[in-house]
Amino acid sequence: MNAIISASELASELTGANPPVLLDVRWQLSLAKASGEPPFDGRAAYEAGHIPGAVYVDLDRELAGAPGPRGRHPLPDLAEFGAAMRRAGVSSGTPVVVYDGGQGWGAARAWWLLHWTGHPNVRVLDGGLPVWAGPLETSAPDPAEGDFEPAPGPTGLLDADGAAALARAGVLLDARAGERYRGEVEPIDPVGGHIPGAVCAPTTENVTADGRFRPAEDLAARFKALGAAEDTQVGVYCGSGVSGAHEVLALAVAGIPAALYVGSWSEWSSDPSRPVAVGPDPQ
Repeated sequence: MNAIISASELASELTGANPPVLLDVRWQLSLAKASGEPPFDGRAAYEAGHIPGAVYVDLDRELAGAPGPRGRHPLPDLAEFGAAMRRAGVSSGTPVVVYDGGQGWGAARAWWLLHWTGHPNVRVLDGGLPVWAGPLETSAPDPAEGDFEPAPGPTGLLDADGAAALARAGVLLDARAGERYRGEVEPIDPVGGHIPGAVCAPTTENVTADGRFRPAEDLAARFKALGAAEDTQVGVYCGSGVSGAHEVLALAVAGIPAALYVGSWSEWSSDPSRPVAVGPDPQ
């Protein structure tokens, strides 16, 4: 199944016999401490207007655990995650479409969690809310309780040791901006640089200027040039497991399965015993 859906396809499915559950996961990386600006309020954006029928999902509270040694966005408690999805109307037999404000990172985190925990039919609105040409509403729906029970798969998730091993035995992609990979700047985490052996692969290069994914064949060619292909073990990390989920989604569009190191650099760099590489080269 395709991991993304266009706005026109979504509009058609919403009027069909089996309309998808819609999840609004508007979220932005907060640099409030560094910039002095107030953090982005996804709920306020949702209440100002959302696709009719969409339920707001809070990434920081429902798609992640509390920040700590496991990273800034560690895995959520799966019982709590399942309860949040059921409150939103998610059932295993009903398709789900996730969207955000256009960057795609928040929607991809929800997509990855649902996919990894066993939902068989979840897609991301390609381009997010900005590409939606239909009406918006401000009232929140009251969906019937869903029946989704998270059942994590045996693959698709990496811990720190697994990420380090994959950087040696396969391909580990670093989805952050190049300057953070090289260690030139680090606005959030305690140390700059990258996991030794990881390949610089900014997730921003997977999309066009309007935030939509590049064609599948273009993505496949990009990842092949980085060493990732269908017959390669591929993993991804980022700062805290959010933009990395967007790269896993891009890989899925290209037909390449990949695992996500959820703790990512925020977990890796918090332990001074772990090695850190700097500069443009993987090692």
